[in-house]
Amino acid sequence: MGAPGRLALVERFVNTELTAPEELGDWLAEHGLVDADAIWADADLGRALELREALRALLLANNGVALDRGAVAGFGRDAPLGVGVDASGRACLEPLGSGIGAPLGRLLAIVVEAQADGTWTRLKACAAEDCHWAFYDSSRNRSRTWCSMQVCGNRAKARAYRARL
Repeated sequence: MGAPGRLALVERFVNTELTAPEELGDWLAEHGLVDADAIWADADLGRALELREALRALLLANNGVALDRGAVAGFGRDAPLGVGVDASGRACLEPLGSGIGAPLGRLLAIVVEAQADGTWTRLKACAAEDCHWAFYDSSRNRSRTWCSMQVCGNRAKARAYRARL
């Protein structure tokens, strides 16, 4: 089960494998964050990947891993947010940036809202060193550690078992 509501967009973003500006543009357009005809440069891809890895560091911290301060050092610096009012009259965060700053700002606004509503701590990155896939912990006691018990969890338990032999 994936993250609820708009937080699912952050989960999907962290799990992207973007290697070219065109892939970034396709992903952003597919998820309604930009117009399909927008053109992106290598620098835009770099900023998106930097945010993705900063989000991954935060999700690892949600899973008990020490926060990598270097990975989050510039978090949100290029995607400023402001306060707006949505259609129902509720205050909400809106991106103030243009270009790549606008869609990245939308993702940051979702993070801030998830932290405020309490769903953020359930979005985690897999503890397996060779994985770090983002997943939503819907367990009752919030104790899920791996993206998949069948794959990463099974490998970790098998390694621990072999180490005890």
